[in-house]
Amino acid sequence: MINAAGREIPASIQGYKEIKNYAGPFATPPPADARKAGPTLKAVYPGENKLLASIDEAIEAAGLQDGMTISFHHHFRNGDYVMNRVIAAIAQKGIKGLTLAPSSFLDTNDELIPYFQQGVLIAAETSGLRNKLGQFLTTNKLTKPTIIRSHGGRVRAIESGELRIDVAFIGAPTCDTYGNINGVHGSAACGSMGYAMVDSRMADTVVAITDNLVDHPICPVSIPQHQVDYIVKVDCIGDPNGISTGALRVTSNPRDLHIAKLAAKVIEYAGYFKEGFGMQLGAGAATVAAGKYLREVMLRDKVAASFAIGGIVGPFCDLLDEGLIRTLFDVQSFEARTIQSLRDNPRHQEYDCTFYANPWNKGPMVNKLDYVVLGATEVDINFNVNVMTDSNGIMMGALGGHPDASAGAKCTIICAPLLRGRLPMVTDAVQTISTPGETVDVIVTDRGVAVNPKRQDLIENLKESGLPLMTIEQLRDTAYDLGGKPGPLNISDEVVAVVEYRDGTVLDVIRCPVL
Repeated sequence: MINAAGREIPASIQGYKEIKNYAGPFATPPPADARKAGPTLKAVYPGENKLLASIDEAIEAAGLQDGMTISFHHHFRNGDYVMNRVIAAIAQKGIKGLTLAPSSFLDTNDELIPYFQQGVLIAAETSGLRNKLGQFLTTNKLTKPTIIRSHGGRVRAIESGELRIDVAFIGAPTCDTYGNINGVHGSAACGSMGYAMVDSRMADTVVAITDNLVDHPICPVSIPQHQVDYIVKVDCIGDPNGISTGALRVTSNPRDLHIAKLAAKVIEYAGYFKEGFGMQLGAGAATVAAGKYLREVMLRDKVAASFAIGGIVGPFCDLLDEGLIRTLFDVQSFEARTIQSLRDNPRHQEYDCTFYANPWNKGPMVNKLDYVVLGATEVDINFNVNVMTDSNGIMMGALGGHPDASAGAKCTIICAPLLRGRLPMVTDAVQTISTPGETVDVIVTDRGVAVNPKRQDLIENLKESGLPLMTIEQLRDTAYDLGGKPGPLNISDEVVAVVEYRDGTVLDVIRCPVL
């Protein structure tokens, strides 16, 4: 079957639900009779104690059994100590056949590979995969295919009951003795708990694991006590220094800075740069740097943004303090500066992922975006974007909020170098579609800028910008002239992962490469 993105999707995939093909960014609304799912009802009575002595006791108290689904959040990113430790404890108890459904995997989760090999874990549902774990799950077929969802798609699946979490293990930077949690205090402060908020609200059983247990009650409260079943005090839950890693870096690379400057100029001239606009910048080096150049234009023209959303980086906090952004909505805090701002500035608001990006609610914040600036591994002549697989077809990235923000924004700007090494980043067809081209408006590279021909309004607006405008085909041809046309990958027919669009339809599949 060929879906609306032009991808051939099998009629059925072993271990996967009934396939609904991607039909367009807004073509699949909630079923008419759909209702929000919810956790099992429980009661805790006066005098009952939620504190347990160990993770082992929490696993037993939660009633974890073979075949269940467990979840974790990734707010600590590469500083997380919770997921690996809990999975090791589960394995020691002989529990098997679990589906692991974290909000994302990071490099530190390579330690989980043996548990997949042993059958402790048999399936993964997540936003992202990296490093050795990404390679393992691309080249080793599990009982079920790995399901890749955007942040909005994940919370949609949870709230609709499609992804039911039996036990959520929440790394809690600060937790009081009755289960109230926040992320802005404690030695392992991670800032916003936006992903964990969803899991704690929807899971049947919630276990808070903390290294900062304090008297009741705390203030502020991000996750309230009535959503938490058990509390475990451990020595350390994470290293905040691991949050600002990977793509989260301040760049001095001239190529990145040039791309950032071009992206800022697109924002300036595209037609939505006016008092009260809304924006999001992705976590890539060039996209973060775009904020620096945008600041100069905002100061010059005395234009302030109404809001900025997404994962929040330090430069956004500086713009907030300067009055150039009126409020920040923070679903994930990306550095110490952000955590401090969330703690101390009332105009810096914590919010959960359903508020941020769920396509099946009454209005996520992505719907109000004027601009979003995002990165890409590669793009193609149909403006499709890949952020999920590398040049060998190995899973090494994350959908994150990429498809969500692209669908919601009036102007979606993708930043990518024309070449990485000698590999063209603008091609005839991307290896994996992460974000469909019909929701992408502008491609910004170091060699030129291409506007989606469906956006004749943007093309007209950008004519006087001085930008090096080209067609997407011209960008591709330049990339091929410089780096050569890449040959096709040797890919098997074996589907190892399914890339769902944010509405739960199948956007693409990832097949096992023949290495």
